[in-house]
Amino acid sequence: MKKITRFKRKIYDKLLRWKKERNGETAVLIQGARRIGKSTIAEMFAQKEYKSYLLIDFSVAKEEVHELFKDISDLDYFFTRLQFIYQVQLFERKSVIIFDEVQKQPLARQAIKHLVKDHRFDYIETGSLISVHKSTKNILIPSEETRIDMFPMDFEEFRWALGDTTTIPLLKMALNKKMSLGDGAHRKIMRDFRLYMLVGGMPQAVSKYIETNNLSQVDLVKRDIIQLYEEDFIKLNDLGKAKAIFNSIPEQLSKNASRYFVSQAIKNERQDRIIDIIKQLEDSMAVNIAYHSDDPNTNLALTKDSFRYKMYIGDTGLFVTLAFKNKDFTENIIYEKLLGDKLDANLGYVFENMIAQMLKASCKDLYYHTMPTDDAKKYYEIDFLISEGFKISPIEAKSSGYKSHISLNKFCEKYSSRIQNKYLIYTKDLKWENGILYLPIYMAGLI
Repeated sequence: MKKITRFKRKIYDKLLRWKKERNGETAVLIQGARRIGKSTIAEMFAQKEYKSYLLIDFSVAKEEVHELFKDISDLDYFFTRLQFIYQVQLFERKSVIIFDEVQKQPLARQAIKHLVKDHRFDYIETGSLISVHKSTKNILIPSEETRIDMFPMDFEEFRWALGDTTTIPLLKMALNKKMSLGDGAHRKIMRDFRLYMLVGGMPQAVSKYIETNNLSQVDLVKRDIIQLYEEDFIKLNDLGKAKAIFNSIPEQLSKNASRYFVSQAIKNERQDRIIDIIKQLEDSMAVNIAYHSDDPNTNLALTKDSFRYKMYIGDTGLFVTLAFKNKDFTENIIYEKLLGDKLDANLGYVFENMIAQMLKASCKDLYYHTMPTDDAKKYYEIDFLISEGFKISPIEAKSSGYKSHISLNKFCEKYSSRIQNKYLIYTKDLKWENGILYLPIYMAGLI
């Protein structure tokens, strides 16, 4: 078996817990967007935690492998054939079988129920969520399945890849004590974080940066990934609507509107006619969606407006590239400004996308809220809302000036009895003042 050298990922610990706690009673499905490292982590885990493993990549598997799943009534024969085909010896309760790209063979997913009941081996499945959903319309979905979401590399995983294992533990300690870092430390971490925003968390992009230290080469990798996503979206909707909605995200966020307008992405289109496409885009995990909460309270899901939302790219590195997809790398002013230690108001939409990504990666659903101003001509907006305990916590994002935070104040006045914590995420050092916790953006994922 080949030796796998890949990045350290937090999902590994979740797989360890699954293996220990479930002890073969369920298979595990690693689901997430394309090119985030699902297959790699599955094989790495199998290699380190089992005596042997058998990897079936259904995107390239031989026809005789696909044929095996049409009849699994004789499991002794089934396992014997697999071992001969792949020249791998399996050991009872000490081996794992990986179903990679499981959406390519729906019968394999359906077989999980019987394979788990047999209990000889463990099973890991990987797949893009949108493809998994589309491929299982006519089969019985196994209940014997533990599902784990996987996201692009977060800031800590990015720093691990660059050899830094100390920064995030120190940030956690500072946050716990509500302690500022000091100008020198803060400036250095902000420089590191701006690099993360530009490179992003797609393993191929991170690998290319480490290999070349050249952001133009990284940008080419990200363009390839975006093209792959667009090809998937064409399969989702051959009229190109899903692709158009995806490509319009940076432009719409840059306008600082209170919602995503489908009609701006697709002329004369209405929200109610493409709600299924929006749901499928969300399932792809290539995008993150924040829904408007009409009456914010502890159970935000019950207050969401499915027709009013903001849309973000799942990886901010891809967002930076998508924003200038039709121009040359040298014309991408986001690279220029972030490398120049600037994150001004004109780049607030990049800032907002990054916060959405970090909150989502920390397993928080995304919601926001708007309120009309006193004259009803404008609106106050809370960028993100999260549930904490039995209350809610508003989050306001400020990429530049921060001394004025009228929206946060107005929201907390209106819903004072429902408020747990007040957060303002910005580009300066941590501080606690007048009941508001001011957090540097690199701490957003630690909330």
